[in-house]
Amino acid sequence: MARRAGSADLPLHGGRVPKWLGERMTRLGAVIVEAIVIEYGRDELLRRLAHPFWFQSFGAVMGMDWHSSGITTSVIGALKRGLNPRSSDLGIHVCGGRGQHSRQTPHELIAVGDRVGLDGADLARTSRLVAKVDSAAVQDGFDLYLHGFIITDDGHWVVVQQGMNGDRRHARRYHWLSEGLTSFVDEPHAAIDGVEQGVIVNLTDRRAESSRQRQLDLLDELGPDGIERQLAKLERTGTKPQAPQPQLTLPHLMMPAHHDVRPEDIVARRLHGNLVAAAECGPKDFAALLLVPGVGARTVRALAQVAEVVHGAPYRFSDPARFSVAHGGKDRHPYPVPLKVYDHTIDVLKRAVRNAKLGHTEELAAIKRLDEQARQLERNASGPSVDALFAEERARSHEYGGYSVFGPEPPQQQRKIS
Repeated sequence: MARRAGSADLPLHGGRVPKWLGERMTRLGAVIVEAIVIEYGRDELLRRLAHPFWFQSFGAVMGMDWHSSGITTSVIGALKRGLNPRSSDLGIHVCGGRGQHSRQTPHELIAVGDRVGLDGADLARTSRLVAKVDSAAVQDGFDLYLHGFIITDDGHWVVVQQGMNGDRRHARRYHWLSEGLTSFVDEPHAAIDGVEQGVIVNLTDRRAESSRQRQLDLLDELGPDGIERQLAKLERTGTKPQAPQPQLTLPHLMMPAHHDVRPEDIVARRLHGNLVAAAECGPKDFAALLLVPGVGARTVRALAQVAEVVHGAPYRFSDPARFSVAHGGKDRHPYPVPLKVYDHTIDVLKRAVRNAKLGHTEELAAIKRLDEQARQLERNASGPSVDALFAEERARSHEYGGYSVFGPEPPQQQRKIS
């Protein structure tokens, strides 16, 4: 059955994704998806998109703010731009988005259904019901403003939607995964999670079945005015509701408020495994590739983290901040986006995916070995501290084509003078 697969609480940030980053996110996101589909299939892609920790890591490796609410909007937008033009080949369709785009989701699903032979009207109904469950049946203080619906030609889907709590300056992301839906009102979620947000009203809980029926009975017996009078009477007598019973927990990502990436946000041994695999194994596995002008050790280091996004097990994504080490962040956290490295990463992956489609899988297999070797090496790997790594990257940012929302990074000498 379709179940809520997890949730995430994120600091609420405004602003827009700059064009120079948005275009790169579109290309990198699409080619990562293609690599996952080639290696593991479309259903596995949906499972990953339904996992809040993987989704956050996916956005971080693409150079977005590693912890903010903007990752959700930017990732859905990048996938929509990057995948829909090749939907006939991949069999993956991205619908919806933020604001007015979310309201177009039912129409887009009907159009997809017409193209590929699915029941578009039923998909549109599913989209509306999922949104209603997270906005009405589950009342946790967050108002939905984003709804992304990703569906395959097989009719399998994942929904990623997000709500905001303006008073708390927080956003909450909800992940749904289809597995043969049986009911939207009787425990469609595996659990509801609302960290530090008070009591959640969850009318989809099976224990609330009698409550749902009694609400219908009251509406029939008393009408809306009668229900309002009864509610006023309860408020006057001070009657308190029964304390809710504890519920099971799902994967729930709680991102911190601080914008900078700190050592405690990263599992250092995993990072060192990535770095050592790139330094020791990259030159051997990518011997031919490293002869290509511009592709060097720094690009292989980024590829080691992209390889983990493609191949890593779920437990590997408990520290999404680590994946910002690959391509930095648009707001200079942990450092400016190294555009030269970013572009080389895209080129390497595109070449590997293109050759794999032609039956030549050596390059894609080499990327997979980077992930395997990183996991083996991290047991005993050592390396620079997180702060030292960040300092070195910032010092060389101009050399790597460092760029942020503040513009290009000047040479280090110029930064010291100014």
